[in-house]
Amino acid sequence: MTLSEKAAYLKGYMDGLELDTEKAEGKMIASIVDLLCDVTKRLSEVEETTIAISDELDEIEEDLDAIEDYILDEEDEDDYDDFDDDFDDEDYEDEGFDFGDEETTIYEVKCACGNIIDFDEETLEEGSITCPECGELLEFSLEDDEDEE
Repeated sequence: MTLSEKAAYLKGYMDGLELDTEKAEGKMIASIVDLLCDVTKRLSEVEETTIAISDELDEIEEDLDAIEDYILDEEDEDDYDDFDDDFDDEDYEDEGFDFGDEETTIYEVKCACGNIIDFDEETLEEGSITCPECGELLEFSLEDDEDEE
């Protein structure tokens, strides 16, 4: 028996007992049976919706499988080998990409505000840098380094 059938059976059984729905016990049993009928109805609706969604998901999965098969059939493993041959580094050299000079030394100074500032040799030769956090001018000299040599 389905839930709907069981709820209908209980409602019929309650009606067959001819309970007095004016008394507290009869009101309570009638309310419980009505509640069971409502829950059964809602549950059936949810079950139907779930089945419909499941069927649609199955169809989508089949469509995606077909698309995947179509794409994979068009691609050939040789296409990947041809890609390496077609790639030309010279096409990308003039694109303005600057990955930095690997031989450049990066210096680091800590400002009084606690901010750590990185700078290169060009900034070191200028002799000063302004902290972007607090605006304080940090000065440095190359004389100490030259004396040590």
